[in-house]
Amino acid sequence: MSNTHTEHFVPAGWEQEIASRIDAIAQALTHMGADAALLADNIDLYYTSGRVFNGFTYITAQGQVHYYVRRPLGYESEPCVTYVHKPELIPGHLERLPHKLAMMADTMPQAQWARLSHAFDSAEAVDGSAAMRQLRAVKSGMEQQLLRESARRHVSVYKQVPTLYRSGMTDLELEIEIERQARLAGSTGLVRCHGDAMEMFMGSLLAGDNADEPSPYDFAMGGAGINLSQPVGANGSIIKLHTTIMVDMGMNYGGYMTDMTRTYAVGNVPDIAKKAHQLSVDINHRLAREGRHGVEARELYATALEMTQEAGLADYFMGHRQHAGFVGHGIGLETNEAPVLAPRSRDVLHTGQVIAIEPKYVLPGIGAVGIENTYIVQPHCLECITTMPEELHEMGKPY
Repeated sequence: MSNTHTEHFVPAGWEQEIASRIDAIAQALTHMGADAALLADNIDLYYTSGRVFNGFTYITAQGQVHYYVRRPLGYESEPCVTYVHKPELIPGHLERLPHKLAMMADTMPQAQWARLSHAFDSAEAVDGSAAMRQLRAVKSGMEQQLLRESARRHVSVYKQVPTLYRSGMTDLELEIEIERQARLAGSTGLVRCHGDAMEMFMGSLLAGDNADEPSPYDFAMGGAGINLSQPVGANGSIIKLHTTIMVDMGMNYGGYMTDMTRTYAVGNVPDIAKKAHQLSVDINHRLAREGRHGVEARELYATALEMTQEAGLADYFMGHRQHAGFVGHGIGLETNEAPVLAPRSRDVLHTGQVIAIEPKYVLPGIGAVGIENTYIVQPHCLECITTMPEELHEMGKPY
């Protein structure tokens, strides 16, 4: 589908990029013995068409693609587009019905799976989630270009954070000021999360002991939030002297997100905060040196844990009251993509994957410390694209 919206982040060659993705999906279908794939999730629709619409992408193992659209109107004259008001009409438009149809069980509601299975009643429905997840984990040159631009804007926003702070502010007031700068820089404000029932708006700001509030989500840090309907992040408390503020806001520029955390001190903070923060920086640097194509993700987690234990800070690693079971994750169109840097992960790093590494520490009475960077996996190292000063920076002092 052509992209008629000529907004920023739509580089030349976008249609060729989509075509190469269709070819890769077709090869994956052949490998798993499926005849076709039917995609319905917004992320998969965008990945295979370059836009979000209400409907389905249908891809055959021979590399043919067709878009079955409910809405919006306006695509009628485009090739490979057919308007249908219900999915039961799709089989009637196909020259050949599939014997084995791949759908995405990790994102498709059971009711929709059942409805589509009934519509394609002569086909065996199989789960193609793992294959799609692995395909999307490796970013093309164009995707890397989009991520680098996202990182550049991300850094430009974070450099403003210390001067946005005013004494007596609440954590929510500071977060809103950062969000404003992010939106002005072009962020959509939407953070898409892969996983069960995980929701977030533009990320998280954690001040002081609010960082120690457990979250129901599989996030590195918690936060009580401002309402029980969204129990994560800032809780509206006044920012106190001698505590820390952790800014972990995923900026979504052009659909592709980078993840970056920087921590700021409000006045002087205890030495343990400085020690733990420097350890986070050291872990990031070591994993960037040791991470490369072919390295097992769990090895990187083990290194981070070993360095933490040697420093005597294991009780505070990836949380205090509640600990997260990972130290990094893939990122791109969503956060929590593959690979996952966790102790039992079976993922192996591949050139072109993009990962966020976030060794963090929660210190009671002080707050959270640590950094997070986004890296592109290269043959011999991890390349950091969130290139911003990493020290524990004092609020109120410009960079």
